[in-house]
Amino acid sequence: MTWARLSLSLRILAVDPVGLGGLWLRSRAGPVRDIATTALSQTPFDRPQRRLSVSIDDLALLGGPDPVATLAVGRPVQRPGLLSDPALLILPMAETAPASLTARLAQALDRGHHALIALDEAAEDGEGLPSALTDRLGLFLSLEGERSPRILPKPIGRRTLAKARALYPLVTLPDDLTQALATLAARLGIASTRALLTTRRAARAIAALDARLTVTEDDLIAAASLGLAHRALPETEAQPDQPPEPPPPDQPDTPDGQPEEQDLQSLADLLIEAAQAALPPDILAKLQSDRANRAARGASGTGSSKAGNRRGRPLPSRPGRPDGRSRIDLVATLRQAAPWQVLRKRSDTQNRALIVHRSDFRLKRFKEVSDRVLIFIVDASGSSAMARLGEAKGAVELMLAQAYSRRDHVALIVMRGTVAELILPPTRSLTTTKARLRGLPGGGGTPLASGLATALDTALRARRQGMTPSLALLTDGRANIALSGQPDRAQAQADAEQIATAIRAAGIAAVTLDVANRPQPALAQLSALMNSRYVPLPRADARAIAATLA
Repeated sequence: MTWARLSLSLRILAVDPVGLGGLWLRSRAGPVRDIATTALSQTPFDRPQRRLSVSIDDLALLGGPDPVATLAVGRPVQRPGLLSDPALLILPMAETAPASLTARLAQALDRGHHALIALDEAAEDGEGLPSALTDRLGLFLSLEGERSPRILPKPIGRRTLAKARALYPLVTLPDDLTQALATLAARLGIASTRALLTTRRAARAIAALDARLTVTEDDLIAAASLGLAHRALPETEAQPDQPPEPPPPDQPDTPDGQPEEQDLQSLADLLIEAAQAALPPDILAKLQSDRANRAARGASGTGSSKAGNRRGRPLPSRPGRPDGRSRIDLVATLRQAAPWQVLRKRSDTQNRALIVHRSDFRLKRFKEVSDRVLIFIVDASGSSAMARLGEAKGAVELMLAQAYSRRDHVALIVMRGTVAELILPPTRSLTTTKARLRGLPGGGGTPLASGLATALDTALRARRQGMTPSLALLTDGRANIALSGQPDRAQAQADAEQIATAIRAAGIAAVTLDVANRPQPALAQLSALMNSRYVPLPRADARAIAATLA
């Protein structure tokens, strides 16, 4: 079944590669993926296939002045890039593509001259293609768990493809199927208009391949399984639809006696069932988790650190070639070329004052480290609240003592009563922190869900300001206040798990410190949902907490 869908995907893409944008093919490297790429190479597209590397530089991709060749011949030399001519681009290891390459490929697809085959080799949840590419690729297919087929996919014949391409502009989609497609997208929670347009094109291409001028329900179902199923949001699918309002008495009926709205509703149900059946059971959950930032795995260390070539702390320059993004270290380049000038001028016929070779170039490097904000979420409820609050105060002050050297900010959220409160916004001021913490009362219920929601909002605001947020939850895990403020243990736990899932989806690093006398399994489960480190500290004190978070 999957190999038949691969063959259909390649046939559809061959009819209109630019209109569909391309194919998102999820499969780890191996024999199965090799069979798919072989079938891809045998498909007669209307443009040449060009293989890219995720480390390609701007000069090779976009073209432009070649500084090495320019210096060699003494006049400006322009070098064409891979995007200079229309092509079908193939990108292996697409899940590791940097943001700069993703942006340039998205712009190339929007210009309408290229199509992209993204080979996604994501090995675990949290990995995947960036949304800038997934939104522009009209087809999706997963080969995870598949075995090699007994019969290899047969490429489409050139005559059949030529007939389909000639017929394709004449194929129409009936209005009732267009309405059903819009209903399907709404029920699946798909907000992208590109998805609807590419699915319509895919349905028309299927009809053209069968030499028909009108799209049928079967064509639309097949197109939706390839273009819409992977975009569905699991929580949206789980929500039952509201029953349609009864039609007015004078509404015309269809030939079988049923109102037209009911026919559209039945067709939308059929499309959803087909879309769900086309995917593996857990693929929707995996694709949902792919939207999370995959950088956060723990709450330790400093802020995000990345090597760059524009700003930050200077690093030693390195050999390399200018690519449009890096900056040339002029002094280091001249220092490297200077010892060879006497030998090079002996064989130079152009009488140049300075001869620089490709191997002389040195590129600047910088290390940029963002500020980290550590958000404490402290449980200040119950009879032992004052002891826990005192431990948190000490930990915050110990962390602030290191903030000046590590660029850390600290925020404090206290959970007590019916709602959580942000009593200390992100700060590095030790004086302000002590003033806010002095005499802070505790007691009441444990609004764990409210504390996590407040922490998530604080972390997202800090991220928008360029900081790297991390969460530190100190609690005994006995949540008893729901997000609505009402006492309900079951609902409070459900609300906390929902917010924890949102924290994981946002890619925010976290650590959960269990300060109960005995480790709580429910809190360990909540920590797993949040993708945080779980540390039981039944005898926690300020120094132990600070050492865990350092």
